[in-house]
Amino acid sequence: MSVMTEKNTYLNYINGAWVKSHSGDMVKVENPADIHDLVGYVQNSTAEDVDRAVAAANEAKAAWRKLSGAERGQYLYKTADIMEQRLDEIAACATREMGKTLPEAKGETARGIAILRYYAGEGMRKTGDVIPSTDKDALMFTTRVPLGVVGVISPWNFPVAIPIWKMAPALVYGNTVVIKPATETAITCAKIIACFEEAGLPAGVINLVTGPGSVVGQGLAEHNGVNGITFTGSNQVGKIIGQAALERGAKYQLEMGGKNPIIVTNEADLDAAAEAAITGAFRSTGQKCTATSRVIVQSKVYDRFKEKLIQRTKDITIGNSLKEDVWMGPIASKNQLDHCLSYIEKGIQEGASLLIGGEKLEAGDYQNGYYVQPAIFDNVTSDMTIAQEEIFGPVIALLKVGTMEEALDIANDVKFGLSASLFTQNIGHMLSFIDDIEAGLVRVNAESAGVELQAPFGGLKQSSSHSREQGEAAKDFFTAIKTVFIKQ
Repeated sequence: MSVMTEKNTYLNYINGAWVKSHSGDMVKVENPADIHDLVGYVQNSTAEDVDRAVAAANEAKAAWRKLSGAERGQYLYKTADIMEQRLDEIAACATREMGKTLPEAKGETARGIAILRYYAGEGMRKTGDVIPSTDKDALMFTTRVPLGVVGVISPWNFPVAIPIWKMAPALVYGNTVVIKPATETAITCAKIIACFEEAGLPAGVINLVTGPGSVVGQGLAEHNGVNGITFTGSNQVGKIIGQAALERGAKYQLEMGGKNPIIVTNEADLDAAAEAAITGAFRSTGQKCTATSRVIVQSKVYDRFKEKLIQRTKDITIGNSLKEDVWMGPIASKNQLDHCLSYIEKGIQEGASLLIGGEKLEAGDYQNGYYVQPAIFDNVTSDMTIAQEEIFGPVIALLKVGTMEEALDIANDVKFGLSASLFTQNIGHMLSFIDDIEAGLVRVNAESAGVELQAPFGGLKQSSSHSREQGEAAKDFFTAIKTVFIKQ
């Protein structure tokens, strides 16, 4: 059966077949740039659908595990080749579902393809170490074994890269997968799963179930047939997922929120810093967990830097993300737009000065979408809500400081610790920043957003469950170490 039953209606993928949900109900997926543009319908799945998918994954896991890493890697190589042929189609779908610009979506899809190829190569790398034994007649070594069935719960803001950077290592290290994507971007995920299907993955090795997080996501977290859960999303939901997994002894991995700072010192290249602040804060309409949210600037250069930010913000073109001349698209949903606007209003109420933007755009070409002008606040103090809580929208909070020590104190004065950036030419400031900043991703003279696929990614404090994704570090989550002792 096809990925669709009819035009614009997408199915679950369970045990090698595209199937309707047990409920028979569907959920509409709209384009946030124009809600009259119907992207399609996805399945409104039930606990019964979760059970079927988990059962299929358990049935397939023994045979999949018995394959060599190189054999599993070949499936990833084939999937990458198929995705490369469909790059434009997948990227356009991601843009229509989520709202990021088409060039951004194409870049993300290309990154997903690169991740598949990276982990395909991991199938040929070592899985353990030989350890000297105190017994001269014995051989002792470690190897790694898969967890079994892994539940993947992915967000809407990176509908290609995040599902793939979770599924690819899970698969190559010998696990089978049940993925629950965010409903807002579930069609993009279905198109990715179709690439795995065409690559010939055995039935049950990868399964897709769409639907509400309270049913499908929570169902995976609580399911005794699921051995590990990897989640990216909000802190509130992540804690619920983690508690459910912990209660039954399943392994879990949580990547959650951020309140990411850029520190700009007196010695910084202000043009480069301003460009990094704008792209870090406003690309993808600020809807990245690594997005720049606070810009902490030394007083000597504060006013000059502020003017550069304002001028650069005035140049931003906003509109339908499929259009070539658009720099920033809509916010991904009405709920997310209302959430963002409420924080802008909160900033004004608490005494911050709105320098530019922050208005909902409703006239003309904007009337059918979820658009907001990117906002910059001045006179922000660290105790204000907009300096403490994740907004997940195009909002910058500017904070003025006297010294590097004060900048570090303010940068660390939040519950999050995902990414942080410093702009300076002072080597001493670089070293103190690297040592003292409380963040899992530390960048110097570069924007706060972005991580290379071969490098570990994850946060400190409440941004993470303290595990790491991507690169070789993914092996630590998706496998368990087995120690072997052989006596002659």
